[in-house]
Amino acid sequence: MAKQGTKRWLPTTRKKTKPKVPEREKQLVQDKFNEMIEKELKPKYIEPPPTDNDFNYRVDIFSKWYRNYFYLCSLFNCPSPRAIAPSFESRFARLEYVKPDAFNLAYMRHTGQWWEICQDLTLEECLQELRTNPNLANFPPESPFPIVQPVALNLS
Repeated sequence: MAKQGTKRWLPTTRKKTKPKVPEREKQLVQDKFNEMIEKELKPKYIEPPPTDNDFNYRVDIFSKWYRNYFYLCSLFNCPSPRAIAPSFESRFARLEYVKPDAFNLAYMRHTGQWWEICQDLTLEECLQELRTNPNLANFPPESPFPIVQPVALNLS
């Protein structure tokens, strides 16, 4: 019979606690992003319902806090009679509060995973990054699949 190893209890390392976001900071971030949503995103991405009922369409863009994460979200309507639900929410960008006036910026990849692209940005840098980064410049995403640009090949 094989000899079994001895079993013993070991202490575990504690998880690093995430910082709590002050209410003043939450309100400042919410106000800045609501201004950007109303002035830039909604006029560009909210369109009237399509005539074809087989396609989802965006009806709202909004933001919300959850714990120490700030999300930018889209609300889509599903007019098709085959739709599982009449509408659904899709998150497309996330700011993680790290410390006072420092955020990590991430976007939702087509795989359904958050992909962190910048760390320790100020609020203004986050807004600028959202406007200029190629992964986020086309936000909210039009489809769950990446846009592939045609490439000219020189075969000679």
